[in-house]
Amino acid sequence: MSASLLLDTCAAIWMAEAAHIEPAAVAAMNESATNGTPVLISPISAWERALLVAKGRLRSPLPPKVWFDRILTTGGLKLAPLTPDILADASFLPEPLHRDPADRIIIATARSLDLTIVTRDVLILDYAGLGHVRAIAC
Repeated sequence: MSASLLLDTCAAIWMAEAAHIEPAAVAAMNESATNGTPVLISPISAWERALLVAKGRLRSPLPPKVWFDRILTTGGLKLAPLTPDILADASFLPEPLHRDPADRIIIATARSLDLTIVTRDVLILDYAGLGHVRAIAC
């Protein structure tokens, strides 16, 4: 049985917009659906996407809260827990790792819950290559 998946913010945005997703990531998500294994998204992705919209770096016809609610209900995603332990662990991840707080929280969530991150973020993929977390390129 496959490990549960955790979409990073960009993967969730691309999935919602029906953008091209790499075949390995599609296969992993299909396997999760077949096995009844949840695909998760962190609450930090709601914050990160809202920041992109607020800064004008992402255009959206939907307000950020509506978009996030929709991706949970129509995208079939489940909300990953965001606990004080995960938040604290994000400050003490093995180095080298960049300082982006959302990425650190997503990585800490994946490590805490034994999840595989679905991402296009090269820095997260490189970090996975060091063996600190599992990731699939999307």
